[in-house]
Amino acid sequence: MGNSWSWYPPPSRPITVEGGIKARSKRGAIAQTWWSERFIGVLESFGMGSRLSRGRNYARRGQVLALTIAPGTVYASVQGSRRQPYEVRIGFPAFGKADWMKLGEALAADAWYAAQLLAGEMPTDIEDLFASIGLSLFPDSARDLSMDCSCPDWSVPCKHIAAAFYLLAEEFDQDPFRILAWRGRGREPLLAALAAARSGGDAIDRRDSADTAAPLPPSPADFYAMAGPAPAPPGASPSRSDALCDQLPPLALTVRGRSVTDCLRPLYLALGER
Repeated sequence: MGNSWSWYPPPSRPITVEGGIKARSKRGAIAQTWWSERFIGVLESFGMGSRLSRGRNYARRGQVLALTIAPGTVYASVQGSRRQPYEVRIGFPAFGKADWMKLGEALAADAWYAAQLLAGEMPTDIEDLFASIGLSLFPDSARDLSMDCSCPDWSVPCKHIAAAFYLLAEEFDQDPFRILAWRGRGREPLLAALAAARSGGDAIDRRDSADTAAPLPPSPADFYAMAGPAPAPPGASPSRSDALCDQLPPLALTVRGRSVTDCLRPLYLALGER
């Protein structure tokens, strides 16, 4: 007679559901962008790799019924083997007002960051920007995350939490602003704060005051355009449109025997006439 403690119940099969959220990736890695890959890589670096993989099948089968990203918390409802779906909560502390003010000023200091985000891209050096002001975009350790699931599995993360992580990575693939929303500032409030900071005003927190800042334009190209002509100093006389050519240092480069300055001057004069 074998040891009675060596017997384990057969693995349970989840109840098939209709209309669940299915991962777009059918095989291989789920995360497609560098920032989502970085997010999954950070989780795996905490020793979650083998436990995370248990949720990949759940994510692809559509067992996640709902996924909501809120400041500091992600909520998910996941259908397991029991009739009642399991409730998942993944906590990651949101930044406070002071942190968001520093972050808004740092992002607004270089229009490239906002333009990249508006284009649906996460700037590759954005983690360095966060670090320069003492913040972190992704968790630094497993202690930064709080993970809860109503299932009876004692392992953390369980397959229900892991499924939510994978779908969360795909949400980040679609819109990098959702990472920042998890950290406490959604797309519209953040863009309004950046617009205010770029115009020289204070960052606006829509939760506490009326929004008086104009939203940023939807096109990255329009983001760089001037709102209007710069006012001339009092008493200043109009300068020639080719005056910039006079300030160029001597260049050894020539075009068909003509200096670069002589080639550029007619273009500046034509632009001035327009």
